[in-house]
Formats: sequence, structure tokens, C-alpha cells
Amino acid sequence: MKLLLTSGGVTNPTIHAALERLLGRPVGQCSALVVPTAQWGHPACGPDSVRGLVAADPVFRGFTGLGWASLGVLELTALPTIGADRWVPWVRDADVLLVDGGDATYLAHWLRESGLADLLPTLADTVWVGVSAGSMVMTPRIGADFVQWPGAPDDRTLGVVDFAIFPHLEAFPDNSRADAERWAADIGVPSYAIDEQTAIQVVDGAVEVVSEGTWLAFEP
Repeated sequence: MKLLLTSGGVTNPTIHAALERLLGRPVGQCSALVVPTAQWGHPACGPDSVRGLVAADPVFRGFTGLGWASLGVLELTALPTIGADRWVPWVRDADVLLVDGGDATYLAHWLRESGLADLLPTLADTVWVGVSAGSMVMTPRIGADFVQWPGAPDDRTLGVVDFAIFPHLEAFPDNSRADAERWAADIGVPSYAIDEQTAIQVVDGAVEVVSEGTWLAFEP
């Protein structure tokens, strides 16, 4: 699987060009599945924000609103009830999974419960585009401050990559550079703080920062 881990989506031409390189063709020729599941685990999200995501409202123009050839919805909480023989072909046929933000621990839980986490290593050509929690879920842990789901046993996530991500750098009062530095001091793994104009690309273990904005790298 090829990863494009963002804070705010495909927000500038540099990130857009990186996405199309990963896809191997223009966005308009590719099929996408959007995963809204993380939103249900975060108190700031709900039916209106999920509707906006799926409807590709203007706020999601750098994500679901990029002009995909087709856009479907993959709700992870439903998958255990319908059987893998139905949903696995949907995933295999998609060029890209658009995994939205919310709570990363809730998303990690349902990625495991649904069986999608086990399928990911077999999706060599699929591109995973994460926004916020949709990116953080691929890391080993997110830090206690980012856990908003009451059911989370701890802050651990999938650990597909070996670094952590602090998203929305300078976008909110609690996401300042000083906040990122305090977070990085406790996270225990290499980490990046990224703003809305930055993405981290991971292909075959090679990590590349793609940015027109501001980002910071920290060693544990």
C-alpha cells in the first residue's frame, strides 16, 4: 500500500502532484472509497460533518471533492455484519481509500474489527490518503491528548509506519509549535508535526515530506 498522510487533505499543487504520481494517472480516472468511520468516535463530529464529507462539500474540496471518476462510501462499522465476500472486492477494485479524520483510536479499533487492517498488506497498488486521524491511525501511537473516544484502552494505533504525526500545526490554539514540542518529547518514537499544507508520503518504507507549508521533525 502507498500512503499519503496529510493533515488537511490535498490542499496544494505539490501534494496533488504527489497523489497523481502514486496513483499513476489523473485523479479523474480513478475510483475512490471514502471511510468516514473515525468521525463517529470524536465528539466534535457527527451527522452533519459526515454528510459534508460524503457530499464533497466545499470544505472537503481537497479530499472527496477532487473530481474522482467514482466515489463510494466504506463504513467500517457495517463490514462485520455483511461478510468479507461482499466488501473485500469493493476495496480491491478501488484505486484509493480516502480515510477521514476524527478519533484515531476509534478508527484503529474498527479497522481491526472489520478485517480491513488484515487486508491492507495485500493492497500493494492501492493508495491510502489520510486526513488527520486518518493519517495518525497508521502510526504506533498518537499521544493521550489526541484520544477523544471514551472506549480507547490507550493511545496505540496500527503501527504501519514507525513514526508519529502531530497534525494541524498552528491551525488551532492547542496545536502550536510549543504544543508539538511537548507532545514529541513524550511520544517515544520519531515524529513529525505537519500543517495543512504538508503531507508525508510513504512508499516501500521510504518516507518523503511533501510540503508547501511548515513542518517539524523530532527524534525521540
